[in-house]
Amino acid sequence: MMLTTDDILIRIEALEKHFGDGPGAVRAVDGLNLAIMRGEFVTLTGPSGSGKSTVLNLLAGLDTPTKGEIVIDGQTLSSMTDEQLTIFRRRRLGIIFQFFNLLPTLTAAENVALPLRADRRPRAEIAERVGKALELVGMAHRARHRPGEMSGGEMQRVAIARALVIEPLVLLADEPTGNLDSKMGQDILELVKSMSERTGVTVVLVTHDLRAAGYGDRMITLRDGRIIDEVTAPEHQIAHHV
Repeated sequence: MMLTTDDILIRIEALEKHFGDGPGAVRAVDGLNLAIMRGEFVTLTGPSGSGKSTVLNLLAGLDTPTKGEIVIDGQTLSSMTDEQLTIFRRRRLGIIFQFFNLLPTLTAAENVALPLRADRRPRAEIAERVGKALELVGMAHRARHRPGEMSGGEMQRVAIARALVIEPLVLLADEPTGNLDSKMGQDILELVKSMSERTGVTVVLVTHDLRAAGYGDRMITLRDGRIIDEVTAPEHQIAHHV
C-alpha cells in the first residue's frame, strides 16, 4: 500500500539541539530525520545521553530546537506563539512522565480532570470523560483515592488516564516504567500497547530498556543524537516474550 503525506502524523526534519556554545557545545540531537505514521507505536531507545529524552521534550514543545523543524498534524511547532503551543499541547499531546507528576492533595479523578479544567470544559463533560478514562485504564474503583493511597503502578495508570482524557493525537511517554518494578512495568507497557490499539492514538515512548522498547511497532536506536538502527515489528517483538 502506498503511503501518502496524510498518513504521516509527525515529521522531524534536520533536527538539531545544542547545549552550550563554542567548541565545548554538546549536540544532544544531531541532524535527525524521522516520519511517524498515524496510529504507530514508536519506541526510542539508546544509552544514557543518546538524545532520546531531548527528542521527546522537543516533540512536546517543552524545549525548542537549535535547527530543523517538527511538524505534527500539519502544524509546525516553531511557527506557533507560546500561547498557541500551550493550547496545542493541552489539546493534542498526552504526556506521561517517569515520576507520575500527580498532585498529592487531589484524588485520582481530580488529577485526571486537570487538563480539561485548564481548558475550561463544561463540568458535565469533564465528569463523563474522566469516568471513561479511569475505566479505560482499570482505575475506576480508585477514583476517590489520593496518590498516597496507591501503588506505583496504580499511580502510573492514573497518569496515563490523565494523558488520555484529552483524547490526544499523540501520547508521549518518557521512561514510563523507570520508577516501577519489573512486574508493574510490564503491566504498564501492556496497557500502553492496548491503549494504542484500542484508541488509535500515536505513541512515542522513550526507554533505555530493550525489553520495553520491544513493545513498539518500530524500535529506533539513538546514539549521540543520531539514528544508528531501526527495526520494525514483528522482528524485534520476541524481546518481551522471552
